[in-house]
Amino acid sequence: AMAHSEALLVLENFIGGKFVPCSSYIDSYNPSTGGVYCRVPDSGKEEVEAAVKAAKDAFPIWSSKSPLERSQILNKLADLIEHDLEAFAQAESKDQGKTIMFARTVDIPRAAYNFRFFASSILHHTTECTEMANMGCVHYTSRVPVGVAGLISPWNLPLYLLTWKIAPAIACGNTVVAKPSEMTSVTAWMMCKLLEKAGVPHGVVNVVFGTGAKAGEALVCHPDVPLISFTGSTLTAQRITEKSAPHCKRLSLELGGKNPAIIFDDADLTPCILTTLRSSFANQGEICLCTSRIFVQKGIYSEFLRRFVAEAKKWKVGNPSDPAVDMGALISKEHLEKVRSYVKKAQAEGARVLCGEGVDPLTLPAVNQKGYFMLPTVIAEVKDESCCMQEEIFGPVTCVVAFDTEEEVIKRANSVKYGLAATVWSSNVGRVHRVAQRLQSGLVWTNCWLVRDLNLPFGGMKASGIGREGAKDSYEFFTEVKTITIKH
Repeated sequence: AMAHSEALLVLENFIGGKFVPCSSYIDSYNPSTGGVYCRVPDSGKEEVEAAVKAAKDAFPIWSSKSPLERSQILNKLADLIEHDLEAFAQAESKDQGKTIMFARTVDIPRAAYNFRFFASSILHHTTECTEMANMGCVHYTSRVPVGVAGLISPWNLPLYLLTWKIAPAIACGNTVVAKPSEMTSVTAWMMCKLLEKAGVPHGVVNVVFGTGAKAGEALVCHPDVPLISFTGSTLTAQRITEKSAPHCKRLSLELGGKNPAIIFDDADLTPCILTTLRSSFANQGEICLCTSRIFVQKGIYSEFLRRFVAEAKKWKVGNPSDPAVDMGALISKEHLEKVRSYVKKAQAEGARVLCGEGVDPLTLPAVNQKGYFMLPTVIAEVKDESCCMQEEIFGPVTCVVAFDTEEEVIKRANSVKYGLAATVWSSNVGRVHRVAQRLQSGLVWTNCWLVRDLNLPFGGMKASGIGREGAKDSYEFFTEVKTITIKH
């Protein structure tokens, strides 16, 4: 009876600086309990139309501000997010299922830092100039904001990945219509409440909540949105590409990964095992950069497997708000079923599940009995052609296989459609450089994982996406360049 007396949180779209109610709503669940957490607007064409209009109207004033003025506003917004860090972290953990520790130490600090980073980088870009003295000509480039940016962000790192798009878009002078995932909309809505206080003019940032099929589609198809930045699945990206082709839209697509870890026999196993556990199971394995194929050289294969499984079994799965927990709940019931089905397929193919799903007992607190939990799962002896080695599972499942030679492992690591990230573990400098050169991967980490310098390009090859993001790359994506020639 207690739960029912608590009024359900109802989110509203944020359009033209105001919260606007919607005619219909969808339920968003708390993955750790299986109960409804809040109601999210089920927006469509009309709401997107209103948001695009507000963004278009705000563009002339916002785009004519100096980079310094925009920079100060972005920094103020970062201050306000940091001030409310705990409230944001609690909401993110409840909405997404991730541990409170992860939200506190990764998601929300990074969301604030995204604004700080682009507030700074926007002040340091320079344009180019060349001379043709013999012809009395000088050429220079000028960069201008594009217009209304459509930003579609996913459910795994909700505020983190939304701000990674909003920050560069508005820093460059664009205005924005953003659509967060309908499964994790709360922190985006909370951020909207801070915009006015930060000095963001009405209509510069508009947030429309709803599904990809309705709200996302309307945004992608809108003729007045020249630019779409999307993070999510390759399948959705194909649809976005088709829908935006008639309008010649500019696309930045950050898609999935099937990321290999390559562990040579000269690797320092202690840090390697601890980091590879994190790279496999952090955020319930719901990070596009997570490791899901672990190639271990034959000489250390059995030792690695023994130690890796022993450490994986120590990971505590449970109530995300418990600071002692290592892994929270998966995003939804459907997603949990999907991830489990991969483990069943592996078993059916004759692979060995060494720990986790269906092997070890999962004990949960009473309040979490209906939540979407799963133990860190390690599978060995999986064939390279198995769907478990080819498709993105996006959960706490990792496959460990043995290899012989450097040549062989490069070929096997490259034999998937994805090419986002890879990790290489070896103490041989020459080998590290050789392997990094030959991996079809936008990011290669050696003897570490997820150490990011936001100045440098981020993005994938092959089915992992189109375009790069980072200080220079995001600036180039969110601006149009003109070349101007003056004869004197």
